[in-house]
Parts: sequence; structure tokens; C-alpha cells
Amino acid sequence: MTILNRPLSWVAAGALALTSLPAMALQPFTAEYQATYMGLAAPGQMTLTKVDGDKWQYSLKVQNQLGLLTQNTVFDEADGHLRPLSSEDRSAVFVKKKNVQATYDWNRKQATWKGDIKPERAGPVTLKAGDMDALLINLAIARDFADGKPLTYRMVDEGRIKSLTYKTVGKEQVTVGGKTYDATKVSRVDGNKEQIAWVTRELPVPVRLLQREGGKDALDLTIKSFK
Repeated sequence: MTILNRPLSWVAAGALALTSLPAMALQPFTAEYQATYMGLAAPGQMTLTKVDGDKWQYSLKVQNQLGLLTQNTVFDEADGHLRPLSSEDRSAVFVKKKNVQATYDWNRKQATWKGDIKPERAGPVTLKAGDMDALLINLAIARDFADGKPLTYRMVDEGRIKSLTYKTVGKEQVTVGGKTYDATKVSRVDGNKEQIAWVTRELPVPVRLLQREGGKDALDLTIKSFK
């Protein structure tokens, strides 16, 4: 999800600094979230499903009476990196709708976008090993934390390239399905926007995600069940 333009985006992606530790193996899951979007309750869901061959689809959906936000990224794994292949981001907030599709062509090392996007943001953008789209951070940040890797990424998303680093800002307990986890809070700041993730080594996605804009909470997602 991207901030404002793609109404909410949790993250970015990037050039991972590899260590000798093995990466957490990908496994299908469904995570139900209790969400707050634009000040109102908005149930959220994240899913990871296996698709053709060695490809995976990672999806996020948040909906309430004010709007609907969905993101789907198809990706594979190459040399320890989560590598986006295609994505589709849809949003409908009040009467404003947006739909953007992306293609990540790793043979030509180019990313392009189409749909409701400005021509100057359509690409192509040159890809480097480790580049990801915004959504994949939800998987990468949890896995990298569990593997003891630096939370440093290069995001290639909607015609833009950004280098992002998450820093530890504290620890906190979060309860999921009656079980309490000791979570670490990591944060990145981009202008007046801040994204905070609560991560734990026991789960492959953040147990909580908070996006703040101008000092106010824009989206808050906390896992209530995981299977």
C-alpha cells in the first residue's frame, strides 16, 4: 500500500545485506488483523499462497465504510532475495479510485507500471538484485529480523527508487490468539511519515504495523489470529 498516492504502503524493499544465517523458509499462511483506518475499525487480512511452480502470491486487504485497499504481489525467491514479478494495487476511498499494475522483468532488468499513474512514473526503472516493491517488506522485514540481517532495503515502486533503513526503537509484548510474544519495534521515518513494525522471531510477518502521517495514526494493523 503506498502512502497517500497508493493510499497506504507498508514498505519498501531492497538490497539485502546477506549473512551466513539461512533464510526463514516460506510457508503459506493467513493472518487476520484488527485494523484501524482513517480513525475507524477496518478488518484486515494478509495471505501468502503458493502459485505456479516456485512462485508465490502475497496479498493484503483492508476495508471499512470509508474505503477499500488491496495489494497483491506475485514473487519468487532468487539468491535469498524475495523478487517481485508483478503486482496490482487497488484503492477506493470515498469516490476516488485507483488501480496500478506493475511488471518486474528480471531478464531485461526493468520495472514498468501502468494504470492510474502519471506518465513520468511509468518507467522503465532499472532493477538491481535485491530490489522489491513496497508490499514485500512485510515478509522481508520479519524474515531478516529473525535471521539477524540488517533491515536495509532498496524500494522500486511506482517509478521511484528509495533506500530505506529500519532502526530498533523499543520492545513490547503483543498478544496473538491468546499467546503473548516479545516483539521488537523497528521504525523508519520519511519526511512527515513514519512506519513502525513490531516483529518477532516466531512469526513470518509483523505482529503489528503502524503508519503515522503528520504525527497522527493513519493505519494501525494488529494480528488477532494466524494460521
